[in-house]
Amino acid sequence: ASLRAASAMRSASVDVADLKVSMDDLDKPLEELTVDTRGVDHTSRTGIQDDGCAWTERADSVEAVLRIPGLRGQPSGSLSVDVTPTSCTVSSFGMAVWSCLLKGRANPESVAVDVSDGADAVPTIELRIGKAEGTSGRWGGFIESIGEDSIL
Repeated sequence: ASLRAASAMRSASVDVADLKVSMDDLDKPLEELTVDTRGVDHTSRTGIQDDGCAWTERADSVEAVLRIPGLRGQPSGSLSVDVTPTSCTVSSFGMAVWSCLLKGRANPESVAVDVSDGADAVPTIELRIGKAEGTSGRWGGFIESIGEDSIL
């Protein structure tokens, strides 16, 4: 039986010589910021695991899609977003209703925001935030902590 298993293993091998990859190539570490990373953060202070923030990190920016359950029913046109080097604040009708500390330092001049009506009456906030110059390394997420002024 073991001879049959060894023979089956040999027949399952694949010739990869045309890829021109050596074992040394496989042992090299990946450069830290050459691979995009993705994840989800929670947008609630109450301990609810809402997965309200889906983020993608690149070498020079972080993109986040916020679907904050506490904003249910708010018209997308009433929402505005303010990003500082260390925080993100969402306001509705001019009143701050949600904020967070960012996991890294942002460049506020490089922020792009799009707010739209989302499914289940929860607005969708799409952000692209450039990382501050002179900073290096990964943020490893978007939300460090939810702001104390958040009323949601």
